[in-house]
Amino acid sequence: MKTLRIIFSFLLISAPAFAQEATTESGFMRDPFADPLFPLYLVIGFVFVTAVLVVLVALYMLKVLNIFIRKAAEERAEKSGIVYTPEPGYFSKFWVWINGFRSKEEEKDIMMEHSYDGIRELDNHMPPWWKWLFYATIIWGVGYLVVYHVTSSMPLMEDEYLAEVEKAAEQKAKLLAANPPAVIDENALVYEHNEEILKKGRTIYVTNCASCHMADGQGSIGPNLTDDYWLHGGSIKDIYLIVKNGVVEKGMIPWAPVLSPEQMRDVSFYIKSLKGTNPPNPKAPQGELYVEEEAAPAADTVKIAGL
Repeated sequence: MKTLRIIFSFLLISAPAFAQEATTESGFMRDPFADPLFPLYLVIGFVFVTAVLVVLVALYMLKVLNIFIRKAAEERAEKSGIVYTPEPGYFSKFWVWINGFRSKEEEKDIMMEHSYDGIRELDNHMPPWWKWLFYATIIWGVGYLVVYHVTSSMPLMEDEYLAEVEKAAEQKAKLLAANPPAVIDENALVYEHNEEILKKGRTIYVTNCASCHMADGQGSIGPNLTDDYWLHGGSIKDIYLIVKNGVVEKGMIPWAPVLSPEQMRDVSFYIKSLKGTNPPNPKAPQGELYVEEEAAPAADTVKIAGL
């Protein structure tokens, strides 16, 4: 045992050095034999297994010893000419003690005097374990009152919740400060075929919009998004505003509280890209025909007469 203590102490002292020499090695789960603490784990496992075996052997020896003691008691009783009565085991004694059981000889001491149609009852007290549990709850309640309400050593549930909310708000503010959300100027929004934006927009569309407009945009409860007819305007600005503010009277919720401006921009671009995709079962056109406005020519391309 002394040798094991020496080995255990040596491993505890040398573990930091092993860790410094093997900082580039893989973790324990990936390669346990390369872990610098593997010898320590091995010794701990060996000590644990040894302790379990010692306990099992001790229990077995105790059982064998009880058998010899019982046989010796039986022989003494036989020689004395009396009937051998085995004593209850330790667990049986503990069970009787913790429950406050009384023997048949002691029942006369707790017999109630009143008779109920010839039936007499025993005046049994509460089991000791129940009374101890009750006393423990009283002590716990007093301690709780002192800790939480008198000294305020620990926060109440509501205070703890508010502290966690405040902590989360601070973390959110730090994240937003480090990664500020994109500012979308809806008045200057211009559609462009950007694959990255369209990919993100499709994900948002399938998650939130396909239930009413179908995954391919052919329309179902909501209108067809692939033709040239629009109920509220077909420009990219109109689509963005519809996504942002919704059409509550027709069952479309405003998505501004759910999606960020950048996400609303992405899904609006994707909806705009669905034009002319010709799905197999398109819904009948709704609204007015929308004709895309042509961009004004650049100033340097305009020819002025007389110049």
